Amino acid sequence: MLVPVFVLFKNQNIIETTIKVAIIKHEEWLARGVKNVIGLKRPAPYEIDLQTSEWFIDLVAKFNSSKLNLINSISGKQEALNQMVIDASSVYVKLCFTGLFLTVVIILLIMTQKALYSPWGRKMRAIRDNEEAASAMGKNIVKEHLLIFILGSAIVGLAGAMMVTNDGLFTPGSYRPMRYTFVIWVMVIVGGTGNNFGAILGGFVVWFLWVEAAPIALFLINLFTSHLSETNAVRAHLIESAPYFRFLVIGIGLLLIMRYRPQGIIPEKIIKQ
Repeated sequence: MLVPVFVLFKNQNIIETTIKVAIIKHEEWLARGVKNVIGLKRPAPYEIDLQTSEWFIDLVAKFNSSKLNLINSISGKQEALNQMVIDASSVYVKLCFTGLFLTVVIILLIMTQKALYSPWGRKMRAIRDNEEAASAMGKNIVKEHLLIFILGSAIVGLAGAMMVTNDGLFTPGSYRPMRYTFVIWVMVIVGGTGNNFGAILGGFVVWFLWVEAAPIALFLINLFTSHLSETNAVRAHLIESAPYFRFLVIGIGLLLIMRYRPQGIIPEKIIKQ
């Protein structure tokens, strides 16, 4: 009797999930379905608005007054100031996003560290290490798993909101499991599971490798194939394949970590009660 009941329960979950996905996809008034969402306001000012703001132009002129004084002609000084304002606007926006990102990360880190050393954190570690023993002590395993899932989803939702406001649009078709699931999983493994600082460090290290792998690969390809002609088939193929070297770098890095430091760069700290 258990097998038919399990199959029925499993099929019921599948049907409910299918219905929910169908509603989200086809009821465009609810979440625009599969259409892109554009025009999202971001928490930082736009570069074009800064470039036309008097206070920002005066601020840039004040910081670069020594350079502007070296220019004699009025037209040349104005042209140089315009270029400085354009460059400074991009830097200012990046600094705003950096400040917002650091603020959110620091707040989450403080909260998670306090939770880690609290009685609730000890309960979570007990459930993680031995569910049977924790259940025997009267802990509701299913409830705690659901709570952790909700908390994790809330943090992921906050990160997603920051990302789409940074981009200014939401395109469901552009999110690939390789980039938004596998890479995040590698970040946690490389940094160190069970360690909040390790997760943050792993995020920085893996994302740096993910972003810089293609430019570094392109530089090395041009360096070692410089003796070949530009029309050479091997050189052309390697240059076209440069963006895919990031998968090779991430894979090699994951293998090295799993072989020589399986606990991660910053391993979990053993807390003695």
